[in-house]
Amino acid sequence: MRTLAITQNITLDGSIEMLGDWFDPADQDPELLEATNRQSERADAMLLGRQTFEDFRSYWPRQTDDRTGITDELNQIQKYVVSSTMSDPEWENSTVLTGDWIAQVRALKGQEGRDIIVTGSVTLTHALIESGLVDEYRLFVYPVVQGRGRRLFPDGYETPRLQLVEARGFQNGVSLLHYTV
Repeated sequence: MRTLAITQNITLDGSIEMLGDWFDPADQDPELLEATNRQSERADAMLLGRQTFEDFRSYWPRQTDDRTGITDELNQIQKYVVSSTMSDPEWENSTVLTGDWIAQVRALKGQEGRDIIVTGSVTLTHALIESGLVDEYRLFVYPVVQGRGRRLFPDGYETPRLQLVEARGFQNGVSLLHYTV
């Protein structure tokens, strides 16, 4: 069974909705980029909501001088986009999940393969958490208090104690907190 991991950039006050300029994908601390790449190497599939998918699709494939390697990774990885309105994803290695997408994600988790990662996609993340499909949380915590924005967990959601797997700080002040359910 594959692991479904929420891999989020998050503010110190718990917001994963990027309402300010606290995150720049092109501005990466070398050690932070190495940790990000290590997370990506464990995955062979990415699950995204429609809006995040469209944001990624409009940015990453157009990068011609990407020294981070993220462009190549995102072009190659199998991407699944949850959408009731999209029919053609218009990005290589992409599949649209419609209808009972929860059942489709369960089926993906049951297949052989590496991790399935979810990033951004606040509404999708909340639905996956509430459906019990999340196995791990890999949080890149930025030393910023945004004071607003949608949070990682849905309002009122409670989870049993999570198990800390890794905690690591980087020179730029970002910390990686990795938990299993």
